[in-house]
Amino acid sequence: MKTFHCDNCSKQVFFENTVCNHCGWMLGYQPEHQIMSSFTPADQPEVQTDASTDAPADAAIQSEAPSRWRSVNPVNAGKLFRQCSNYAQEKVCNWMLDDQDEHALCASCRLTAVIPSLDDANNPNNRILWHRLEVAKRRLLHSLWTMRLQPRPKPDDASNGLSFEFLQDMPHEKIMTGHADGVITINIAEADPAYREKMREQMAEPYRTLLGHFRHESGHYYFDRLIAGNARLDAFRALFGDETADYGQSLQRHYENGPVQGWEQNFVSVYASSHPWEDWAETWAHYLHMFDTLETAYSCGVQLRPQHRGEQQLVIDASPVEEDSFDELAREWFALTYVLNSLNRSIGMPDSYPFTLSTPVLEKLRFVHAVVREAGVESEAGVSESQEASEISGIS
Repeated sequence: MKTFHCDNCSKQVFFENTVCNHCGWMLGYQPEHQIMSSFTPADQPEVQTDASTDAPADAAIQSEAPSRWRSVNPVNAGKLFRQCSNYAQEKVCNWMLDDQDEHALCASCRLTAVIPSLDDANNPNNRILWHRLEVAKRRLLHSLWTMRLQPRPKPDDASNGLSFEFLQDMPHEKIMTGHADGVITINIAEADPAYREKMREQMAEPYRTLLGHFRHESGHYYFDRLIAGNARLDAFRALFGDETADYGQSLQRHYENGPVQGWEQNFVSVYASSHPWEDWAETWAHYLHMFDTLETAYSCGVQLRPQHRGEQQLVIDASPVEEDSFDELAREWFALTYVLNSLNRSIGMPDSYPFTLSTPVLEKLRFVHAVVREAGVESEAGVSESQEASEISGIS
């Protein structure tokens, strides 16, 4: 994740913020530029502010929320925007839309096809759970957009589009988190930390997060988009195995008999050993985990200069999306996770990275890296061709 700053006071803000905690200005994320911007109400004149003051700017204070906002970010200062309706009305989003955009929902919220019931008296926390789900989803989308793998909403592209359904268990129906035909279903209970920890213990997992579910299920979606039925399939099978093996039988065997002995020599997790599809999804999720963490470290300027000469030094020279060499990413990753785990142990917390990556697992991650790089280049070329065609035809 990038680092973000308030355009008014220059203090650091976070991806999830809706206001700057220092100066009080309203914030919104502009996905097309991947920037967090500060905004003033459009029906008030632009004002000059003293960025050094801790007091909220007058232009950011109104008794009623305005419908249109003016960006003060240098990228598009003065341009008009609207809050996503889930931002303005439901307070579960912080993304903005161009004022000329015909949609009421932002690019993230348009991907959500089903939300939890907000009028369920028996589940008054559904709005809180929905908010947590949307936060995790937006973090996933930030990584996908950075890698130039932006998904299209399924209503716009029935064959290749993506949608999310956030469902809750019913008396006679248990919701299973999963993916099918471009639809990712998440059981909203996974947004409850107590439930998630209980499931982590039952499944004997070292690591279980809400964002991890989104990353894993997106792996199934991108398998269909980037691997199935194309020239990459043979290389996939050489590393992950034959995905045509019966999926149901493989999972049944996994849950009844447990993982194969020595699974850790070839798989990133126990679940990855159940079937090649799950191996891919777990490896894909792990790559996104590495990608986002390294991007954060790069954006924050993290460096390691150990006092002992034998310990690995670290200077991250480029964002992971710009790094062609997987070996360099892996080197940076091993150095960074050693320090992350050491810091966690210093404050009495479990390791933040409880994994060991074998050589076969690293080769699978290398494959994911290559696929992501190739797909990003292809996507960028497709956008350029589309823009060129529009210019030729006179469409701006």
